Amino acid sequence: MNPRALLERYDISPKKSLGQNFLHDPNALEKIVESADLMPGDTVLEIGPGTGALTEVLARFAARVITVEIDRRLEPILRERLEPYAHVEVVFGDILETDVAALVGPDPYVVVANVPYYITSAIIRHLLESEHRPQRLVLTVQLEVASRLVARPGDMSLLAVSAQYYGKPRIVTRLSAGVFWPRPDVDSAVVRIDVYDRPPVDVPDDETFFRVVRAGFSQKRKQLKNALADGLHLSAEATVHWMQAAGIDPRRRAETLTLEEWAALARHYAAHFANPPAAT
Repeated sequence: MNPRALLERYDISPKKSLGQNFLHDPNALEKIVESADLMPGDTVLEIGPGTGALTEVLARFAARVITVEIDRRLEPILRERLEPYAHVEVVFGDILETDVAALVGPDPYVVVANVPYYITSAIIRHLLESEHRPQRLVLTVQLEVASRLVARPGDMSLLAVSAQYYGKPRIVTRLSAGVFWPRPDVDSAVVRIDVYDRPPVDVPDDETFFRVVRAGFSQKRKQLKNALADGLHLSAEATVHWMQAAGIDPRRRAETLTLEEWAALARHYAAHFANPPAAT
């Protein structure tokens, strides 16, 4: 059923504060699920089911679907629509405050979701930094965010480095604004991130790597030496010495570095500072 008619039947209005744009186009829904390469025994975690349109399609392909919705107003719609599917579990809560590992259990799982655009980056970080990461993520996101996820050196961001550290992102397809209701102001894209068993670069540990990366991107308009010195509370001289040892020109800017160059900085940071100060 069209989401507008369904919501009107239950006297529910979409909330802009929750970024509610309901995906309803059957072809788009099928394309998203097809992109996930689901197997009959798979467990799927869906975030923000809305009126349950995507959930219904997922239920036809997966052995178990766990869907997390923050808006309890949608409970009667979801309960009614998903009642025929005993293998679908509806959980009401904030995904950013949810222990994903405890929710899905020890088995492998896949994330498929049309996520609220205003917290896309936070959701991706939450999932990829989870104790039990998914095998892959298939997410409908704002086109601009999709482009950031697959960015190359010269246009990198903290989000791009994070996503590409944990997995391989690619844009599957673009979606026009017309496949949603209410119609958003921007076009969207379906992104798939295949999560690595281990990072593709050699780092001392995740914490050290991201401490350095976050400091580097903390002041994007500055040369990297200044951003790192400020972000890590180091002297200019010590920072230049460390960067040169890692083979990085101190005059570079954060968006130009490759993943391997960030890893080299992290390795030499750990080597130069036996007890590195925590960044704030």
